[in-house]
Amino acid sequence: MPLPGLLAVFAHPDDESLAAGGVLARHAAAGARTAVVTATWAPDTPRAAELAEALRILGAGPPRMPGYADSRVPRSAPGRPRLLDAPLDETVRELVAQVRAFRPRIVLTHDAYGGLTGHEDHVHTHRVTLLAVHAAGLERLYPEAGAPWRPSALYLATHPHSALRAWAGLPTPTGKPMFTVPDAHVTTTVDVRPWLDRKVAAILAHRTEVARGAAPGLIAALPARERETLLGTEWYTRLTPAPTPPADPDAGLLS
Repeated sequence: MPLPGLLAVFAHPDDESLAAGGVLARHAAAGARTAVVTATWAPDTPRAAELAEALRILGAGPPRMPGYADSRVPRSAPGRPRLLDAPLDETVRELVAQVRAFRPRIVLTHDAYGGLTGHEDHVHTHRVTLLAVHAAGLERLYPEAGAPWRPSALYLATHPHSALRAWAGLPTPTGKPMFTVPDAHVTTTVDVRPWLDRKVAAILAHRTEVARGAAPGLIAALPARERETLLGTEWYTRLTPAPTPPADPDAGLLS
């Protein structure tokens, strides 16, 4: 049986590695078609080159970048609108085209909080992705964007309350409050320790973020055991926009 194609949609370069690097690496290693859409930063910037290296490490193909500006970094896409300011219909149409072209069975994105930090670009990417996954299967919506395609599942990368308790005493990516969900909201917990070396290497490929002391920089400073505690598990909430297919027998693969 062919493994399910997986398309991840995240806001910034490095989000894919931090939030879902283990699952991306596992799916790619198992032979699944795997790709990432990154909503912000222009394709000709240094961070785009770092993203390309991270995706190579994860086995997720070349970057797919519509090229909107990061809400907090205008130089990320000179002459382009911020993702938050772009017309919603435009951003949804662009992502519908990506979904229809790649035809994934699974789409993966930020949760409704936008992950731990609650970054506004993450939250908006979540909203655009939900709309696009639904619209992609409807033939009369965006007919110019390709033939309809309906993914069978949408997964939201998230963190349960219990994760913060397990991380007590570890450096965290921000000094601000973390956005986590009740443990009961998590439908899929994946042990990604067998792919942790690839995940960490992909995170550290985002050298700009390492240098400025963002989350990749904090991870670069951690010893191996603490990296495993912080990064060795990934959590997801599954939404099902179509009838649920038979479960994949391969433990640890999303289905």
